This record gives sequence, structure tokens and C-alpha cells, in this order.
Amino acid sequence: MALVRSLLGAKKILGAATNKRATSAAPKGFLAVYVGVSQKRRYVVPISYLSQPSFQALLSKSEEEFGFDHPMGGLTILCPEDTFITVTSRFQ
Repeated sequence: MALVRSLLGAKKILGAATNKRATSAAPKGFLAVYVGVSQKRRYVVPISYLSQPSFQALLSKSEEEFGFDHPMGGLTILCPEDTFITVTSRFQ
């Protein structure tokens, strides 16, 4: 039950984007990342995540495999969404 609560909390904090918000700029202190393998979903995350080793590992893995070409306008992390949520839920 605690795992479910932490995952739900992580989704809330990550700010999974829907409709209009997906096209707007990220607020100050946050950055947009697009997560997914076949379909990308936009998340707005605190820039403090950039200092987290596990977040850096996700970025490095994506950079190694796919380079830094980000046609969607934000960082693209090519991993399953549930993996991204699991990793980032540990940052609180």
C-alpha cells in the first residue's frame, strides 16, 4: 500500500502534462522531459533532479543510445514510464 501511495505521490509531483499544459513552457525552477519508448509523455520536474545520480544515469543512457537531438523541445528519456516514476519517486 505504501508503494502505491508513493507512486501516486510521484505522479502528482512530477506533474504529468495533459492537454493545454503540454504546450506551455516549464515554470521557473523546472524543466520538461519527455518519457517513454514508443509514445512520449511530458513531465515537468524540478531542476534539482539534475543533481540526482539515478536521474543522471537515465540521461546518460539516453544520450549514449540516441544523442542529444530533442525534436520535442525538452529532454527525451527513452525508458518505460513506470521506470521513470519509480526512479524519481525515490527523490523525496
